[in-house]
Amino acid sequence: MTEPITTVSTPVADPSRVAAIKRRRRRELTIATASTIVFFGVVTAAVVSSPGWDTVKEFFFNPVDAKRVLPSLVEAFRLTIWLFMTAEPVILVVALLLAVLRGLRGPVFAPLRIVAIAYTDIVRGIPTILLILLFGFGIPALNLQGLPDSALFWAWMALVVSYSAYVAEVFRAGIESVHPSQRAAARSLGLSHAQSLRFVVLPQAVRRVIPPLLNDFISLQKDTALVSIIGAVEIMRAAGIDAGFNFNYTPYVMAALFFIVLTVPLARFTDWIAARQRGRQQGLGAEL
Repeated sequence: MTEPITTVSTPVADPSRVAAIKRRRRRELTIATASTIVFFGVVTAAVVSSPGWDTVKEFFFNPVDAKRVLPSLVEAFRLTIWLFMTAEPVILVVALLLAVLRGLRGPVFAPLRIVAIAYTDIVRGIPTILLILLFGFGIPALNLQGLPDSALFWAWMALVVSYSAYVAEVFRAGIESVHPSQRAAARSLGLSHAQSLRFVVLPQAVRRVIPPLLNDFISLQKDTALVSIIGAVEIMRAAGIDAGFNFNYTPYVMAALFFIVLTVPLARFTDWIAARQRGRQQGLGAEL
């Protein structure tokens, strides 16, 4: 005897409800667009109609000075990009090593834990600009054999040292957010402590801390301008030289635009990563 075949019917959305949702979304988009245009229109009108706008425009938004200084800023911006792109991978490696050392268990690893804790606590307590001064001027003055005497190199090293301490705490938070049952399950499968950390804990921890890591690197992009205090001609230094020579602050505005073009896409990418992770977690929660 054959069993009757049952079919599962897929629920069909009510056309009137779908149309109502679309109308509501169009209405919300229209209101948001109109309110945004009105807001920025009012702000722009208030700034442009202010008594001192002509002076501000001349000294901060002068198109002639902007066109003249643009080539030198582009050339100087290459150093900014170099500082950021070379420091970032080194920071990731050093910070992850510090986080792992701080999480080592057992009394035999106490000296390593103390070093990692002291490093993060002391370095995070010193402003980055002071580290750049100490490294950029202090270490070359020692005249130690075998060490570079370039102030730019040691300023780069100061950025690495400073941000490694901050990023190490981000990694440590990610590692500690992994539930202990994950380690226990890995050990029950025969994995050693190092293997559990490498194959189970760290992959989960790194995925969880990607958004805060990207935020730290947005800050690093801006803090590369601090190397100008040791005389390195990066974009802020180039803008300052031109502004001081021509008594016009338009180069500073142009330099700010360079940083905006560099940081805003990364900020939006960070938001997208965070939103995607929230969506995955909510989807997993719904399945469970």
